[in-house]
Amino acid sequence: MKNIIINLSMVTIFLITLMGCSNGIPKEFEWNQLTRVDVQIFSGENSATEKIIAEKEKMITLRDLFARIEWEQNVKAEMIRKEDVKATLFFTYDKNMPERLFEYDIWFNQAATTATIIDRDKQALGTLDKEGTQTLKDALVNN
Repeated sequence: MKNIIINLSMVTIFLITLMGCSNGIPKEFEWNQLTRVDVQIFSGENSATEKIIAEKEKMITLRDLFARIEWEQNVKAEMIRKEDVKATLFFTYDKNMPERLFEYDIWFNQAATTATIIDRDKQALGTLDKEGTQTLKDALVNN
């Protein structure tokens, strides 16, 4: 009986130590961990222009803009037309770990007064105000 209690205690201590030492990758990231944005700009049915944004000034602007998006959770949104932009955000949590990628589909309305952003992984629909929309469009499309 004494051996069973000792063995059970050792297993418990081992499991607690193992759980305490494991550092999991968070599901949510801080915007200051955004290191790069890959952009696909769709201009026709199947044509797309691709570019990579990694300049420090633009990354600061994009971090601010994406942090300002107002999200509505658990929304299964479908749009009539193809997205204007597909943005892949690269977050670096630890330089010894691979980057985490998050993909957003972005639509700019014709008057450029609002942007609609869809995060298909989280089933979330986001919107951005007029000023943020124009800045986002300038940062992603118009350079």
